[in-house]
Amino acid sequence: MNASSARRLRRGLFRPALRVAGKRILITGAARGIGAQLARQLHAHGARVALLGIEAELLAEVAAECGDAPWRYCDIGDPEQVERVVDSLTHELGGLDAVVANAGIAKQLSLIGGDPRVLEETLAVNVLGVYYTLRAAGPHIAHPNGYALIVTSLAAAVHLPLAGAYSASKAAVEALGQTLRIELRHTGAKVGLAYFAELDTDMTSRGFDTEAARSILGHGKGGGTSTISGIAPLGPAIDGMERALARRSRRTVSPYWVGLVLWCRPIAQRVIDYSLRHGVEPGLEIARTERAGFTTDQPARERRMRKLA
Repeated sequence: MNASSARRLRRGLFRPALRVAGKRILITGAARGIGAQLARQLHAHGARVALLGIEAELLAEVAAECGDAPWRYCDIGDPEQVERVVDSLTHELGGLDAVVANAGIAKQLSLIGGDPRVLEETLAVNVLGVYYTLRAAGPHIAHPNGYALIVTSLAAAVHLPLAGAYSASKAAVEALGQTLRIELRHTGAKVGLAYFAELDTDMTSRGFDTEAARSILGHGKGGGTSTISGIAPLGPAIDGMERALARRSRRTVSPYWVGLVLWCRPIAQRVIDYSLRHGVEPGLEIARTERAGFTTDQPARERRMRKLA
C-alpha cells in the first residue's frame, strides 16, 4: 500500500460513513445544473428523491433517471403553489427527511440606470422562493432527523459589479438559513448552508457571461466565460452536498478555498475593490443596454415580469 492509499484509508476510518440510502429528499430547481446532478447522485446512492422546478420536460427526464421519482412543475414564486406541491410530493415519499432549497436565477444589473425589474424578479425567486419552500417543507422536516440544505453563494460574502441583485438575494438567503437554524433547533432538525463559487453550470455560463462582464473582468481563457476565480467543476460541490445531507452539516463549500474567503470576508472585499478600481465604467454602460436574459427564460417567469411592467 502506497502513502496516498494509506492516507485515504486513515481518513475513511475516522470519518463517519456517508449514509443517504433511504433518506427522503425534496430538491427544488432539479431540472438542470446542481439540482439535477444532485438528484442523480443521491438516487444512485439509495436515497428517495422528489423533484420540482419550472422546466417540465427536463424534470421528467431527470425523474426517469432517478427511478421514476415523483416530480411536479412548480413556480417557487407562488406561495400557494409551493405549499400544495411540497405537501403532495411529501405525501408520495411517505414523509420527508430533508429539503434542498436550490432553485435560483441570475442576471446582471447596473444598480444605477439598470432595469429595477431585474432586482425585483431576482428577490422574488431567490429570496421569497426559498422562504416559501422552507415555510412549506418546515413542518415536514421538524423532527430529530430533519434537515434543510440551503444553497447560497460566495456572492453572499463578497460582491462584484453587475452582480448586486444576485449578491443581495444570496445574502438574504444566508440570513434566512441562519435564522431558521435557531428556530428549528428545539425540534432536533438542523440547517446547513452551501456556499459555492463559480461552478460549471448554466448559472455561470448564461447568467453572467456577457459583454459587460467581459469588459470589466476580461475575457476567459480560450474565449470562455469571464470570471474572477475561474470556473470550478461541479462534481466536488455535489459530493459536498451529499456529505452535508448524510451528516446534516452546518456548512459545505466548493471549491475548498471558499471557506477561507468566508473566514476573512472584509479582507476579500477590499482585495476585489482594489483589483477592480479601474475599467468598471465602460462595462456599466454596456450593461444598461445589453440584452441579457435570466439563466432560464420560462413562461411562468415571463408572465411575472409582465405583471411587474
